[in-house]
Amino acid sequence: MLKQIKKVIKEPKRAVFGADQRGYLNWLPDKTYLKVMYKANVGQKLNLKKPITFNEKLQWLKIYNRQPEYTQMVDKYEVKQYVAEKIGLEYIIPTYGVWDSFNEIDFNMLPNQFVLKCTHDSGGLVICRDKSVFDIDAARNKINKSLKRNYFYNGREWPYKDLKPRIIAEKYMEDSSGDQLMDYKFYCFNGKPEFLYLSHGLENHSTASISFLTLNWKRAPFERSDYLPFKEIPPKPSNFKEMKFLAEKLSKGFPFLRVDLYEINGQLYFSELTFFPCSGHLPFKPMKYDREIGKLLKLPNETNI
Repeated sequence: MLKQIKKVIKEPKRAVFGADQRGYLNWLPDKTYLKVMYKANVGQKLNLKKPITFNEKLQWLKIYNRQPEYTQMVDKYEVKQYVAEKIGLEYIIPTYGVWDSFNEIDFNMLPNQFVLKCTHDSGGLVICRDKSVFDIDAARNKINKSLKRNYFYNGREWPYKDLKPRIIAEKYMEDSSGDQLMDYKFYCFNGKPEFLYLSHGLENHSTASISFLTLNWKRAPFERSDYLPFKEIPPKPSNFKEMKFLAEKLSKGFPFLRVDLYEINGQLYFSELTFFPCSGHLPFKPMKYDREIGKLLKLPNETNI
């Protein structure tokens, strides 16, 4: 096995990514896999013994910070009950149903607009804005493909390993302005929001916008190199103070947690919780901020493997 591992490590970046997407690296032990993918994505050697950067510390947390409640917190259906108990049901987007397979869905019972999501991954998403022109076959193909995927293997994010693949239908949320929803993603360290980023139009990567902001609603001195920044920073949401309070409450007790929220027609809604943004391969620009932000993340003294 050692010879096979060394061979994988020496493969060109494109070959490593291709093998990972096809599941050819599933056999690798977690630590070895993380080192291979970190080198391919970040271009640096991963130091799990003395992690320094934000991305390195996220890899450390994947291995050494495994708590049972994390699984519920990343399940898109189960997390709603978890969050409702923490901050209240009024922040939860309504769910129309949950199913084990696509064929169980009775579309006649769903409203004209809705959103389908797989509960166990990232990307298993279908939006229906008009049921009269909804392509059920395309939706079935996308959802079924996601249901077959164990999201854990592409990134080794432990909370996803034993999730039961299901489908939920949620209420389609739309702001009265007619604009696409803005995501407010708070980066929280030991229960303290330190900064956030705005994202808009993520359905199309080439035209989407992402910008990091300080909590004073100023543009942060770093960006993501894989997305265009906002040309102009949108106005601060009217409930920004409450957003920060909710992010603080939901992230309390965790070394790091990203809390994602919406503001729709003046009302705040929960989006999701994320332990490992970009699976710990976040492309900071300039890269020096990977190290600077890493200073904010204080790792637990004890490990729990």
